[in-house]
Amino acid sequence: MTEMKSKKIRFQMHLNMGTNSHWKFAFLAGAIVTGLSLSSCDRTRNDKGYEYFPDMAHSLAYETYTANPNYADGKTEQMPVKGTIPREMIPYQYPATMEGRALAGKELVNPMQDSLMDLVAGKDLYTTFCIGCHGPNGDGKGHLYTSGKFAVPPASLLSAKMMAVPGGEIYHVITAGFNVMGAHGPQIRPNDRWQIVNYVQNVLQKKVNK
Repeated sequence: MTEMKSKKIRFQMHLNMGTNSHWKFAFLAGAIVTGLSLSSCDRTRNDKGYEYFPDMAHSLAYETYTANPNYADGKTEQMPVKGTIPREMIPYQYPATMEGRALAGKELVNPMQDSLMDLVAGKDLYTTFCIGCHGPNGDGKGHLYTSGKFAVPPASLLSAKMMAVPGGEIYHVITAGFNVMGAHGPQIRPNDRWQIVNYVQNVLQKKVNK
C-alpha cells in the first residue's frame, strides 16, 4: 500500500514537472516573439524592419526610368531599333499636309460595310470622340464651341465642301488632324475611324440630302 502511494506521488511530481516545463517553454517562446516584434518596429518610420524574401519586393531588374550602366547612354528605357515597328501596327503613310490629304482621298478605300451594326458602332464612336466639337448633327455646333470654351468654330461636316470629299479624306483628317483639329490616330483604332466615316457619310450627311 505504501509502495503504491509512493508511485502515485512520483507520477504526480512527474506531471507537475512536465506542466511546469511546458509553461516555461511557452513563456520563453512568447518572450522571443514579443522581442522580435518590438525590435522589428520603428516608431520613426525610417526603418522598415526585417523583410521576408526581400528579392520579391525589390526587383533585381532595372526599372524603366532608372540609370543603367549596360547601355552607352546610361538609361534603361531605350528607343526602338531603327526600322522596326510594334506588332500589328501599320504606320500611317500619308503626311499631315494638303497633298497628303488629297492623296489619301484618292487612294484610301473604306473596308467597312455600312451595315446597321457598323452604323450603330460609328454613332457611338462619333459621340465619344467628335460630338464635343462637331455637334450631334455634324454642323460644327458642339458644346465646346457653343459654350464659348472654344473660340474657333469647328468645321461643319454638312457643308457643300465636306459633302463632296471622299471618305479617305475624312479618314485622313481624323488620323492626322487638320488646321486646329488635332490628330486622333493615337486615340482611335483604324477600323473605328472608318466606322466614324461611315456614320458621317451615311447618316449625318444623308439627312441633309433628304
